[in-house]
Amino acid sequence: MSVVLLERHSPDVAIVRFNRPEVRNALNTEVRQLLHEHFTALAADDDVRVVVLTGNERVFAAGADIQEQAERDVVGAIKAYTTSAIADFPKPVIAAVNGYALGGGCEFALQCDFVIASERAKFGQPEVNLGLIPGAGGTQRLPRAVGRLNASYMLMTGLPATAEQALRMGLVSEVVQGDALPRALELAELVASKAPLAVRQVKEVVRHGLDGSLETGLRMERRGYQLMFGTADFREGVKAFTDKRTPEFSGE
Repeated sequence: MSVVLLERHSPDVAIVRFNRPEVRNALNTEVRQLLHEHFTALAADDDVRVVVLTGNERVFAAGADIQEQAERDVVGAIKAYTTSAIADFPKPVIAAVNGYALGGGCEFALQCDFVIASERAKFGQPEVNLGLIPGAGGTQRLPRAVGRLNASYMLMTGLPATAEQALRMGLVSEVVQGDALPRALELAELVASKAPLAVRQVKEVVRHGLDGSLETGLRMERRGYQLMFGTADFREGVKAFTDKRTPEFSGE
């Protein structure tokens, strides 16, 4: 069976699932390559509006495959396969996290637009325990999500954060009892019911606006706001509001 599964939950929502349960969904080169392939294909699929990234009910992804890492030297590390397919994905991605999201697993969750976590979830960047530092965005995305002090604490101690701690820090949007996937899918369907072009524009402005000054971000927001007036979805949204009915957005 494939180490990364692609499932269709509904016409609008896809699920990408880590599937190496025997090694707690450790992230090896094959996993990263398949993630890249699946997200590239989903980006080109106009029917898909939202993707949920998850593991199984026991673990999200417990980090990089240590056995694969142990064989590397500097040249091997430079040549190691990496992917930014999730971070660059133009549509919303929701992480449904059960159990451990450590190292690369935490970094993949950070690339998602928001995170729904089981109360059993734990998030961490334990690379310092191996004499390493994060190599897939942990030192950059984590501070942007939880602030410099919280991020430094996690990165320097290697200690994991519980789901409730992650919620307080802003790493997690909701904590649920039991399996996080049903709630993530519920929210995915909700997001998928909104105007697709508007949702994608929100994602783009939020992601790129935070990398610049407030003034630059506000200019991006204003331009995105103006662009929406040229869409059929805007006209449908206004008409549905006037008619007191649920809008039927086409993504045009």
